[in-house]
Amino acid sequence: MKFSRRNLIVAASAFAASSSSAARAVSSAFPDRSRAPSLVQPRSGPAIGAFPPVRPAAEPQLMPLPPRFEPEGVRPELFDAAMKALDRHDRRVKGDRIGIVDFSASSSQPRFHLVDLENRKITSLHVAHGSGSDPAHTGWLQRFSNRMGSNASSEGAYLTSDYYYGGHGRSQRLVGLDPTNSNALERAIVIHGAWYAEPNMIGAHGKLGRSQGCLAVGDSLLSRAFDHLGEGRLIYAAKLA
Repeated sequence: MKFSRRNLIVAASAFAASSSSAARAVSSAFPDRSRAPSLVQPRSGPAIGAFPPVRPAAEPQLMPLPPRFEPEGVRPELFDAAMKALDRHDRRVKGDRIGIVDFSASSSQPRFHLVDLENRKITSLHVAHGSGSDPAHTGWLQRFSNRMGSNASSEGAYLTSDYYYGGHGRSQRLVGLDPTNSNALERAIVIHGAWYAEPNMIGAHGKLGRSQGCLAVGDSLLSRAFDHLGEGRLIYAAKLA
């Protein structure tokens, strides 16, 4: 096929016309090319590599401590010593109630404190000390002893044991838990009732009578001690300056 000048002109005109038609078609489809849809759609959410904001951790709420129990009529230092003894012997004793004997006080004072730790209550009774601890019968304990035949009171922690009936009626055995009262069971140091430990002795004599080292309380008050203590509880006896 031979191309003449005329044929070239006609072919060029036809090509230009087709190109113009294609351009008009594109313009018609996308009148504003700046707003033509993009083939890549933007992602929703945070940009790649971004992290969500970190919220500050809430400060822990501290629960208020319950007020310290301070049984009325018990020397604070003696109560602290009794609670340490309770902790020291916690595997052998129950921790709900305790007996505390304050041998710093005269026998004319209610110095046998029965403390209910769970309900925060206290009952105080008179209790006698041993004649070997107060040879002149002054009403004040002068010394302790753990020796057999001394007739003296012993200091330290005791475990309340079983009940029995003996020469003083119903009584309760005590087991010494410390080196200072380790012979309590062999010495028959017990809780028992006695006429010479009744509170009316104070009006007549200004003091109680003396035991042979036992924790003797008035016969009329014995059931209070037994009901409070029961078996397996701690009694702490001491004299603090």
